Amino acid sequence: MFSNSSFGRRLRTQRLFRHDEQRLLVVPLDHSVTNGPITGGNKLNILVGQLATNNVDAVVVHKGSLRHIDPEWFTRTSLVVHLSASTMHAVDPDGKYLVSSVEEALRQGADAVSVHVNLGSLEEHRQIADMAAVADACDRWNVPLLAMVYPRGPKVADPQNTEMVAHAVSLAADLGADLVKTEYVGSVPDMLELTSNAPIPVIVVGGPRSRDDGRVLRYVEDVMAGGAAGVAMGRNIFQAPNPGEMAAAVAERVHRGFGPAPEDTRHADTAAD
Repeated sequence: MFSNSSFGRRLRTQRLFRHDEQRLLVVPLDHSVTNGPITGGNKLNILVGQLATNNVDAVVVHKGSLRHIDPEWFTRTSLVVHLSASTMHAVDPDGKYLVSSVEEALRQGADAVSVHVNLGSLEEHRQIADMAAVADACDRWNVPLLAMVYPRGPKVADPQNTEMVAHAVSLAADLGADLVKTEYVGSVPDMLELTSNAPIPVIVVGGPRSRDDGRVLRYVEDVMAGGAAGVAMGRNIFQAPNPGEMAAAVAERVHRGFGPAPEDTRHADTAAD
């Protein structure tokens, strides 16, 4: 993957895909900036340890969180520093903005960075410009960029619409992202069509919190059967009664090679994480 990239970018990418060169399990832990504390009482350092020792490829955190995490865990998992933020209390919660830089993330030891763009939001123009600027800095410093791009805004009736999600993927690729995290489009065949035409690997959102672990794991199987490069699952792992156990179950499904399987027409009605 990324064979035409610089040595530094390829090295960091190999760290990111540490358990499988094609498939990736990411656990976002950046939710507290948007929603406040929601980790279910798990202390952040303990939580990251549970994830790192159960085959999670990378965790996504904001810069300040690193003060509370033992660096030793990042010998077992990769560090993605999230550069975007907004809170649920804002007039427009979909209006993301930059709160850190690629250079700052590198000073903290990041293997990759991520930015968030809401396609169709009122502040879409600024978010796209921010992503393009971050992509330029990533090229300068040889850092992989994960773009989190979702259809969200006043005119977005269906955030899982295949055409909208395909546009989100192409936007990320056109502006220089190495990976894109976006919505599941509702069925395995539709997902296969999207991923087969995607110019960069597609990581699919993990969904809102579900008490039915079996349903969550079937969703992961559908995502992987749809040709996704992986899953970025937050709440359904870190809010589970045993986050490490749930992470291991999801990782097993991501890494053991589900799909593509065009004959599988099961639907997963899980929404964005």
